[in-house]
Amino acid sequence: MYIPRTHINNSNQKMHMPLYWLLMIWMVLLLNGCTTSIDDYQNAEPKFDLFKFFEGKTQAWGIVQDYKGQQIRRFNVELNGVITDNQLVLTEDFVFDDNQKQQRIWTITKQADGHYLGTANDVIGEAVGYEKGNALNWQYVLAMDVNGSTYHINFDDWMFYQNDNQLFNIAKMKKWGFTVGTVTLFFKK
Repeated sequence: MYIPRTHINNSNQKMHMPLYWLLMIWMVLLLNGCTTSIDDYQNAEPKFDLFKFFEGKTQAWGIVQDYKGQQIRRFNVELNGVITDNQLVLTEDFVFDDNQKQQRIWTITKQADGHYLGTANDVIGEAVGYEKGNALNWQYVLAMDVNGSTYHINFDDWMFYQNDNQLFNIAKMKKWGFTVGTVTLFFKK
């Protein structure tokens, strides 16, 4: 009996399609599980103190890269932090390479157990931050305007304290679990 080859391929493709999708889902879950934990930095020196570093005036500069790593924007930031009790109000004034200006005002509250909660005008809900050793990890959703449309982008934002005058920051931007961009900044007191 002759069975056309296309019939065999279609049958095999149909049988293997669910297996393919299961494998893809497993890989995404596995890769998402391979993330760094703030606890990995518990013993890293020097110890970071978010409020101490951002009190007063700070300058920053950075870039935004797309998912391929290509630089798509550059910017400078002037920051001013004011501390009252267990709260830091941090005003960030951005100037982008196309002369667009943007202001974000963070209100960051240190919780009794040592973690931070933050709000800002374009943050959806609250940002949650944990500090260990020389690192701080923020998780939040930012409402971003792109060509007249607003997108809610998840940020996995890492700050690494270098010394009293320098801080390095890298944030992965994600949508539906996929990295859509990266923001890299350098802060200087």
